[in-house]
Amino acid sequence: MSSYVIREIKPEDNEQVKELIRSVLVEMGVPKVGTAYEDAALDDMHAEYNTPKKEYFVVEDKGRIIGGAGIAPLANFEGAVCELQKMYFLPEVRGKGVGTQMMTTCLEFAKKQGFQKCYIETLPYMKQAQKLYMRSGFESLEKPLGDTGHYNCTVWLIKDL
Repeated sequence: MSSYVIREIKPEDNEQVKELIRSVLVEMGVPKVGTAYEDAALDDMHAEYNTPKKEYFVVEDKGRIIGGAGIAPLANFEGAVCELQKMYFLPEVRGKGVGTQMMTTCLEFAKKQGFQKCYIETLPYMKQAQKLYMRSGFESLEKPLGDTGHYNCTVWLIKDL
């Protein structure tokens, strides 16, 4: 990758982000029910994350969205815990350090918002993503926190911020 930038989502990014997330989920063989695939938020990610303590970041390369990730308070949970959400990248940029940079961007935002921990849910076969999370200091949990509605995501991780 030659020239990419990580920035906050804009309204005009909505369609590209929705298509990116859904295409990666299909590529990975993710069930469409009980995962991010069916989230209503995908229709207007800018509006979904344009509220206090939430942000969605995109990776843009020459006008094209090639990845993204968001931070939001963990749903249905009391406490200063956020969730890293909808972190997906097109195949062409995986393994090139973009995920690490995105992770840093998201976790810095989370700290500035006063969160003390960051939670992630993922699928057991998303091994590359899990490697990134573990390198970033996340640790396994035995059960989920909160209630995200993503009941097919059976790997739960947490990190102190």
